[in-house]
Amino acid sequence: MQSSGFTLTTTDGTEVFVHRWLPDGDTKAVVQIAHGLAEHSGRYARFAQRLTDHGYAVYANDHRGHGSTSGGRGLFADHDGWTRVVDDLATVTRRAKEEQPGLPVFLLGHSMGSFLSRSYAAEHGSEIAGLVLTGTAGSAGALGRVGVALASAQARLRGHARPSGLMNTLSFGQYNSAFKPARTDFDWLSRDPDEVDKYISDPDCGFVFSAGGYRDLLSGLASVNTDQVVARVPKHLPVHLASGDQDPVGGSGKGVTAVAEQLRRAGVDDVTLTLWPGARHEILNETNRDEVEQEIVDWLDAHLPAH
Repeated sequence: MQSSGFTLTTTDGTEVFVHRWLPDGDTKAVVQIAHGLAEHSGRYARFAQRLTDHGYAVYANDHRGHGSTSGGRGLFADHDGWTRVVDDLATVTRRAKEEQPGLPVFLLGHSMGSFLSRSYAAEHGSEIAGLVLTGTAGSAGALGRVGVALASAQARLRGHARPSGLMNTLSFGQYNSAFKPARTDFDWLSRDPDEVDKYISDPDCGFVFSAGGYRDLLSGLASVNTDQVVARVPKHLPVHLASGDQDPVGGSGKGVTAVAEQLRRAGVDDVTLTLWPGARHEILNETNRDEVEQEIVDWLDAHLPAH
């Protein structure tokens, strides 16, 4: 595997950092990865090794407010943050297609990255050959609307970029409750204590998002769960959802199942779902990660466009 990185400068001057992992041999397709909240693209290097071993080139950017992308931590943008991050993903796709001409691109989004990827599929779905969603979630309903209002008020009163401990507690505070007695605040991420400890010790993980960032995130989550947005996903776009059945983000499978059913109702004709027994939020960092990775590779192989 050949590993490198580069930056893309967007129209508003933000420098988006992108990891690029390439196979040592021939490349058959591209997998673009959209990471989750309060983490970064470098955490997907192990999965990238699996993908490149099977002939996939991998591109993964750090979202605004994360990792090595320019700007303040925990904030997408002063205005239109969600749209800008989705547009960044489209910019990465264009660069990948320039560098890997004629090859299909698959998009894999995890957690917040899965929400962004669902927005992307509604806006740019014709650009990709398939969509993989890990650790996604259904609608937050009334609680989500309250969250948007609360985050908006905090942003207005205390500052758009100021970290919001209150929103952090309201959003993530209950995730660990199912795993008591908990060893750490992040036991909900994985059954593998070493992976949890790596997350905790990573200075670019686990930070508190800003009030403005939460407003964008919760608004984006509400948007991607509307029938109007789902209706814009191309009907021919294959979608695979994979989550742990103990993942609190996905309502222990209920929210993930609801997303799959909504896509099917909208007429998307190839929607598959795997709920991994006992697994928590980060299925790519779970104790059964080898079989999770292999299932995703098998799905990608099965959905390569015919030549």
